[in-house]
Amino acid sequence: QVQVVESGGGLVQAGGSLRLSCAASGSILSINTMYWHRQAPGKQRELVASITSGGYTTYADSVKGRFTISRDNAKRTVGLQMNSLKPEDTAVYYCNADVWHMGAYRNYWGQGTQVTVSS
Repeated sequence: QVQVVESGGGLVQAGGSLRLSCAASGSILSINTMYWHRQAPGKQRELVASITSGGYTTYADSVKGRFTISRDNAKRTVGLQMNSLKPEDTAVYYCNADVWHMGAYRNYWGQGTQVTVSS
């Protein structure tokens, strides 16, 4: 079994900061890319940021320069530092990861954590 668990969401005023954390655990041989997605009410889920095991990162245009993704391969964790938050960043944030499990890379998702940015 593989589990992915997020933490760190909450309520913050516009312009503020939050840090999300995510940990993968279970029967894991390796983790390739780790991701943060988000889904706002009435909108499709979108990719926010990703990071490979080698540290290569990508960001959605809407968060570039404000969000930073990082990971600790030994601890199997990924973080998302969110600065200069805007009301439009309000969403449920999901962590997911490409995990080598049972002979193949499989994508596992967490349950999500709510981020609410007030104006």
